[in-house]
Amino acid sequence: MLLAQLEAFVEVARTRTVSRAADALYVTQPALTARLQRLERDLDTKLFVRTPRGMKLTESGEVFLPHAVKALETIADGRRIVNAFERGGAGRLALGAAPAVSTYVLPGILKRFATSHPRVSVSVRTGHSEEVLELVLREQVDIGLVRELRHPDILSTPLYEDRVILVVEPGHRFAVRGRISLDEISREQLVLFDRTSSYSELTNAVFRGAGVRPEAVMELDNIDAAKKMVQQGFGVALIPYTAVADELDAGLLRRVEIEDAEPLRRQIVAVRRRDRSAAGGAAESFLATLREMQPELSRAEPPGREPPRAGAPPAPPRARGPARRR
Repeated sequence: MLLAQLEAFVEVARTRTVSRAADALYVTQPALTARLQRLERDLDTKLFVRTPRGMKLTESGEVFLPHAVKALETIADGRRIVNAFERGGAGRLALGAAPAVSTYVLPGILKRFATSHPRVSVSVRTGHSEEVLELVLREQVDIGLVRELRHPDILSTPLYEDRVILVVEPGHRFAVRGRISLDEISREQLVLFDRTSSYSELTNAVFRGAGVRPEAVMELDNIDAAKKMVQQGFGVALIPYTAVADELDAGLLRRVEIEDAEPLRRQIVAVRRRDRSAAGGAAESFLATLREMQPELSRAEPPGREPPRAGAPPAPPRARGPARRR
């Protein structure tokens, strides 16, 4: 049974004339009559009788009409859903993200995305960047938010550079000085988090490059625990700026410059399979949101900002890092 036949039947039932129904469907009267006749043959029944007052439904036509209307409405709903899916307005989106991104940056991105795409169902899987890359390659997630990794089968969209900074509790002697050397840091207890992460590797590489080794190390399995230990005075830590922006704003932690080391940065990117780069739908809409937010995500911490020395008035509020939206 063709869609055109159902449309012809419903329109004649509504207008009660073949001529007006033909005009409404932009077809000729003979073409519309042929559709009705074909539908009656398929159903093996008469659907209309001609009367002086126009086309009148038979009992079979009366019984069939609500089903025909429902079928057309269902098809129209299906078309709307497909169109919305192609525009990214509906559907499902599976994301993968490195822990620091999923905890401190992704919530702000998803808030923006959900505002304009409320009908997209989002799921998030967290893992180290290499693990998320594998999820993307195996098509278990549509997009991964990770540190920059190279692979011939993926396309990367740069998002922001996340700077790794030295933080101490406000009463620490480093906080008064504002600038410190790696050798001096090595004599403090260094709080590390997630020794298998790239941030831990970066921290270790900095000390190896300077030829010094921390005398005492406390190892924890996540950033939040590391921040709490530093706040309680158990040591100092090198932590991504996005992870401590709130604590810096609140005065719970203090940033200290490392005077004999280059700034530690990691490029954060969005990755997806190269062969799905033009798939459209929710994934493409999410990438469009990332591109829209890229200037905001790229806003780095003000360079050269040092904490106030003892007795100095408090510094003005800091500019927030990527995705620290309220």
